[in-house]
Amino acid sequence: MPRPAPAVPRLPDDFTPAARRALAKTDPVLGALMKRVGPFRLELRPLHSPFESLARSIVYQQLHGRAAATIFARVCERVGQGRGFTPQALMAVPDAALREAGLSANKLAAMRDLAAKSLDGTVPPLARVRRMDDATLIDHFTQVRGIGQWTVEMLLIFSLGRPDVLPVDDFGVRKGFMLTYGLKEMPRPKELLAYGERWRPWRSVASWYFWRATELPPADGDT
Repeated sequence: MPRPAPAVPRLPDDFTPAARRALAKTDPVLGALMKRVGPFRLELRPLHSPFESLARSIVYQQLHGRAAATIFARVCERVGQGRGFTPQALMAVPDAALREAGLSANKLAAMRDLAAKSLDGTVPPLARVRRMDDATLIDHFTQVRGIGQWTVEMLLIFSLGRPDVLPVDDFGVRKGFMLTYGLKEMPRPKELLAYGERWRPWRSVASWYFWRATELPPADGDT
């Protein structure tokens, strides 16, 4: 009988001291950043359903957190709370009610598309999502109007705890890389992707440390 596929490592628990040492040995500059920042303290966000998480992402796009939270709360009042927030429930709410909640025309269209693609299986249920690899999830989720690769990468890291995601278009990751390696400008996404091959299979960990690098005070000797 064929052996079952090994379980996908899940952050933060599966990032062991041995993995940390291996990453630091592979890239001593990153190792120095890790030592300066301290322990890896990724906090996962609860993921009740891919539909709810992607709906939240759509609402939060291009808005400050407090304003987005207010609008999303109003949407939930009309659609349903918790397990009641389903694609079927959203489809049953009239456009006018969702617009009154604060959704723009574009975000309303994106929410409708998300609900439709959740119902037809393009956006899989959570049980299937947990078994799917990163590239397949990106392919499925980015078929939804208004959902780009960066949005899916954030879900992969912060909700699913996937260990090997490198969001090369993320401003904070690129800036953190620039600061860590003493560069005069941020790397292009393709350059960061190529350099980041040495961090496999822990590129999400490297990304987390680059985000922290943007929060650090200048090191001694920095100008």
